[in-house]
Amino acid sequence: MMNAPLHLFALAGSAPFGQRVARHLGIALATHEEKDFEDGEHVVRAPASVRGGHACVVHSLAGAAGHSSGERLCRLLFFVAALRDTGASRVTVALPYLAFARQDSRQQEGEPLTVRYVATLLEAAGADAVVTIDVHNLAAFQNAFRCRTLHLDGTALFASHFAPLARDADVCVVAPDGGGIRRAERLRQALAQEAGRPVALAFVEKHRHGSTLTGDLMAGDVAGKVAIVVDDIIGTGHTMARALRASREHGAARVLAAATHAVFAGPAANVLADAGLDGGAVADTVHDGARAGGLFTVLDSSALFAQAIRSLHDGVPMPG
Repeated sequence: MMNAPLHLFALAGSAPFGQRVARHLGIALATHEEKDFEDGEHVVRAPASVRGGHACVVHSLAGAAGHSSGERLCRLLFFVAALRDTGASRVTVALPYLAFARQDSRQQEGEPLTVRYVATLLEAAGADAVVTIDVHNLAAFQNAFRCRTLHLDGTALFASHFAPLARDADVCVVAPDGGGIRRAERLRQALAQEAGRPVALAFVEKHRHGSTLTGDLMAGDVAGKVAIVVDDIIGTGHTMARALRASREHGAARVLAAATHAVFAGPAANVLADAGLDGGAVADTVHDGARAGGLFTVLDSSALFAQAIRSLHDGVPMPG
């Protein structure tokens, strides 16, 4: 199976990211056909060349103008099934952004577990493996799938980016809520190792009641330090903005934001600017970070996906 050819595809809207993955793999993107019809339906046609080969599809499920997350998921499912029907021996799905992953537990009776339903659909379509990065809840992601999953950790991207700052200034990594403490601690450890000096840790209390956020406690000392608030996703920006304001109020010299997925729904960029954001970094998983605006540096995560695809194709572990 390891001698089977690798065919790398990128569906509509994900071609720039797919091109970067292809360059890291040293191959060209494979060609396929996509056609949209006036009634909103579409067709995605797999080439006959995939027969007997390993097909890998790169596709972000982040919604865009004219293409909702649901529509992008549907397009992906059709293409995965078409690859199977055309004779691909294996199909790997590489998702820079996994939509519907935040609904991973029931807060009320009758709420859907959408991450599990997405997993069921991908497996039914014929996916053998799913690769993604910095999901909202790793345990829920791993438990949702029965096919092979490979979860990528973007911590090193952010540690490398912020390391020069941490070498010259006192830094505190801040979790915007209790659920993000492990993520913040991973960045704190990696950043301390990169910078060669101690980095502090803090977190902000958060309680959610519907759309209302409350909580006044901040644990940890940010006074006089550069506070880097880290999260997996910036959606509306309100959770990040609360943590930025709390860091300011507790004496942080500067406040920065770090998040892998720059969803930036609605006026999120303005929400963060109004909270006194000094700058930050996001990855390129959602429309290449274009929604984040000028205050953010966009970090390239395509090499991580290329490593994962290569390891799956060759049947070897990911580089440590």
